[in-house]
Amino acid sequence: MRILHTMLRVGDMQKSIDFYTTQLGMTLLRTVDRPEQQYTLAYLGYGKNPEHAELELTYNYGVEKYEMGNAYGHLAVEVANAYDTCAAVKAKGGTVTREAGPVKGGNTVIAFVQDPDGYKIELIEHGVE
Repeated sequence: MRILHTMLRVGDMQKSIDFYTTQLGMTLLRTVDRPEQQYTLAYLGYGKNPEHAELELTYNYGVEKYEMGNAYGHLAVEVANAYDTCAAVKAKGGTVTREAGPVKGGNTVIAFVQDPDGYKIELIEHGVE
């Protein structure tokens, strides 16, 4: 078994695609529009299945906002340098909700950014334990 994708519902598909491609460096892999069912899907990632898990963004026609609830935590993305990634996200108008720095009680450098719908993405710096 393996993880194929994670799905997030979004209120503005293009705004979300722009965030994940320009601020987090993902590639738009494919889109599917289902007018009869009134939804559009966009698959993004750092590579395609089966080598990589993908992020599926779902836009349901006419729904511009979702309630976060209290069960969702975050997505995690490995980055080469969390400090540089935070700076790049801010330079492109993105939101950093936790600046880069060591995790409490450890040495791993992490940060958190937020996508246009409010989803948190943890940036974990590669190679630090």
